[in-house]
Amino acid sequence: MASKELRAMVALIRDQKGVASEGLSVAARRAGFDAMQAALPMPDDIRVESVDMDGLGGCWFDAPGARDDTYIIYYHGGGYIMGSIDTHKTLMGRLSRVCSARVLGVEYRLAPEHVYPAAVEDGVQAYKWLIEQGADPARIVLAGDSAGGGLTIATLLALRNQSARLPAGAVVFSPWIDLTASGESVTTRAQADPGIEPGVLIEIAQTYYGNADPKDPLVSPVFADLTGLPPLLIQVGDAEVLLSDAVRLADNAHSAGVKALYQVWDEAFHVFQATPGLPEAEEALLKVGTFYRDLVR
Repeated sequence: MASKELRAMVALIRDQKGVASEGLSVAARRAGFDAMQAALPMPDDIRVESVDMDGLGGCWFDAPGARDDTYIIYYHGGGYIMGSIDTHKTLMGRLSRVCSARVLGVEYRLAPEHVYPAAVEDGVQAYKWLIEQGADPARIVLAGDSAGGGLTIATLLALRNQSARLPAGAVVFSPWIDLTASGESVTTRAQADPGIEPGVLIEIAQTYYGNADPKDPLVSPVFADLTGLPPLLIQVGDAEVLLSDAVRLADNAHSAGVKALYQVWDEAFHVFQATPGLPEAEEALLKVGTFYRDLVR
């Protein structure tokens, strides 16, 4: 059963015209997203350090007690057109705490200024940069939310295609892996989802993939063969239009012989994990910590 805090947050989201509404300009979406995320509190004890990854911007987030030899590379959400390290700093700090690991946020290039495959190239570059610094792939987990969740899977696929040594696993929150919007939940959860209007999915997707084929597996990993990928943790809310993306990712992983742990929260909204103090969010992040420690010992 959903908590009273979650239901109150759903009501609040419904009362606001969000960045995932149809017809907004990219500039308006970015401004709204920045303002929304700025309201999330950042713990004072998280150490933050900017880093240059061979021309790609990044930032380290270290909670007290985080080990210096275990890592999470984090790709923020925002439909590939908005969001930044700054908008997701609170979530990355909380992940560092629950996983006792260093979190590396990636400032990958956004559309429409940089369409596909720029984001995937940056996702790969961040991983390879960390390896060049001496990090053991067996102690790295990739993670991301929404479009960042899709980018997480696309980055894994690109690395696999390059025969690179893969990380220990990946964690995705409400992953957006079908940019054709063909999942049944786009229709069945249209009324339940308080924040994402189904029509906006195609609108934003086209801004990202440009002239590419939306069924390209690195654009929409729902169409990919996942064979050879490391273990996945997939978390999603039951009230999301992107619910089917998460379901199909888990099903496709299992069909390919990939270990995948699928977790769903009743009545939860898109990337609910990012809301500090929400009981469901705290529970979800604790499960991330357990998954991470099981992979990276």
